[in-house]
Amino acid sequence: PSSATWYKDGEPFTNDERVTSWEEEGLARLRLGPLVPGDTGLYSCQLAKEWGLAQGLVRLTVTALISEEMRPPIFTKGLPREIRAKEGHPCSIQATISGEEPLRVVWTRGDNEELPDCEDMSHVELGNGDVALRVSDTFMEDSGLYTCTVYNKHGMAQSHTRLIVVEDGLDEDEGGEVPARILVGPEDCIALHGEKAVLSAIFSGNPQPTLLWSKGGEEIASTGRVKIVTDKEQGETRLEIDPVGADDSGKYVLTVYNHLATDYRFASLSVEGVPNPPAERPVVEARGCRAYVAWNSPHYDGGSMVTGYKVEMSSLNDQWTTVADRCHSLSHTVSGLEPGTTYTFRVSCQNAHGYSAPSRQSVPLTILRTEETSEEQGGVVKFEDGSLFAHRFERLEELGKGRYGVVHRIRDKINGKKYAAKVVRCIKQQDKDKVAQELDIMNSLRHPKLLQLVAAYENPRDVTLVLELITGGELFERVVADDFTLTERDCILFMRQICEGVAYMHSQSVVHLDLKPENIMCTTRNSHDIKLIDFGLAQKLSGDQPVRVMFGTPEFIAPEIINYEPIGTQTDMWSVGVICYVLLSGLSPFMGDNDAETFANITRAEFDFDDGDFDSISQTAKDFISELLVKRKEDRLTAEECLRIGG
Repeated sequence: PSSATWYKDGEPFTNDERVTSWEEEGLARLRLGPLVPGDTGLYSCQLAKEWGLAQGLVRLTVTALISEEMRPPIFTKGLPREIRAKEGHPCSIQATISGEEPLRVVWTRGDNEELPDCEDMSHVELGNGDVALRVSDTFMEDSGLYTCTVYNKHGMAQSHTRLIVVEDGLDEDEGGEVPARILVGPEDCIALHGEKAVLSAIFSGNPQPTLLWSKGGEEIASTGRVKIVTDKEQGETRLEIDPVGADDSGKYVLTVYNHLATDYRFASLSVEGVPNPPAERPVVEARGCRAYVAWNSPHYDGGSMVTGYKVEMSSLNDQWTTVADRCHSLSHTVSGLEPGTTYTFRVSCQNAHGYSAPSRQSVPLTILRTEETSEEQGGVVKFEDGSLFAHRFERLEELGKGRYGVVHRIRDKINGKKYAAKVVRCIKQQDKDKVAQELDIMNSLRHPKLLQLVAAYENPRDVTLVLELITGGELFERVVADDFTLTERDCILFMRQICEGVAYMHSQSVVHLDLKPENIMCTTRNSHDIKLIDFGLAQKLSGDQPVRVMFGTPEFIAPEIINYEPIGTQTDMWSVGVICYVLLSGLSPFMGDNDAETFANITRAEFDFDDGDFDSISQTAKDFISELLVKRKEDRLTAEECLRIGG
């Protein structure tokens, strides 16, 4: 059994009133008519058999019907195959032409060297369509290929001959000694994969030259599918390769020599056909009821530029459905997939000669749920292979750099959305474990006041976290700007948002442990909306397991951290109180001349509102701070209580 598919210029045919295809007695046939000039093109037939794919190609040229008066010129008598002349004697090369006038005749020698009408080589019109090139005095160097080309407004025609100049004083039958010389060819050649390729040349020489075909410095011999056919009497040689393959592409050299001279010519053979399948199997990723499919380009493009890709899908029933047939990138998103269904995908490459065989199938992908997963809806992010990052995202400019690594702005190639990519260096396994803990915590924190995680990619020496992009800068930079006046009302707005984010974290049994102005970001330059960022020090709390830590930013850490006592959600609330104090006054309540002095001030939990900046601050705001900066953590306000106070 077989299935034949016809293509024109790489696009599949469909039957209509002018096009009919069928199979008969093992032959695939295509009937096309009535013909129109637009039918000109490269036609191919692809047969799918149990042992694989086979393909044949042919080029069809359709010309408009023309009258006798409108046709290109013709040679009613062409140039003779070969002309022999004695050195030092005149020679005439003559042909007869016909066609609508005016006619223009051009004489050339060798590789298109146009011969001017001059005393040594005159162009002659003899009447009745006879034209000639007269060489007044022939030399040995005049031997070679001569071409007569005739033009009119409807087209052109050509005729060729070989001129062989022999030594004077010898009879023509004796021939005389002639240096070995290649008169014409071989020419650069394009052959279709699996078809026959032919390089041919015409040569002369007496004694008869020795011929050598070579490629890459290695002599070519007739063997198997390679055949060298040489007729020394006629001065012709052919190199035939049947069938021709991709490895046959390259530069070929023909060398001819006798004791008088050596001559050689180069010709390039380009083998074209359908491309190889994409390298490796496609990589797939589920996104709700969509599948993101990514693949690599083929190792070999068939000698012709890849123009697109075809993506096929199967739900494990061996029936393949085309979901995209003109992809111009190395990825595609397939929508509308059924929950609970398992799919596989494969990809084919297309060039001017048709489609490649399909790639290997992807690993099976099961759609688990019906709702659309997105970063806003809280999909669980897992580490993916680092090679997928470049398929999905385009890396843009660098946004920042620190001891952890670097942050870039990136763009999603599918929907154009901008994100931030945080690349974290992971030299040791414990570095990756730490990032994995951060990923786990961020997966549990889906709230509009907290920075959201979009995706994560793992490489051998680094991890990339894709995060929502926040462009407004640090809150502290905003409030100290010359064009911004921070009022107590503004401070209430900011503190409410901070407490909303902290309250949600605490409801998930997560403590931030690094709350400070640098980790509070404005969503845009002109917005008062903020988000909490940087969960690198965050910890999950468990009710029966005390947690002690020894890290944080000195100005903002609570007394229990300095004393290495168990922490709790109240530990973050101390930092909230310090942030509020800083926002209202621009001063840090416990800052000392060094860290040791700062730690001592914190453990005493002594502060005041004596600075003049607090003169205009309400007593309610001062009481709010005082109920947060309490040494005994159990006596501090919770985030929920802070929100109730703010109304």
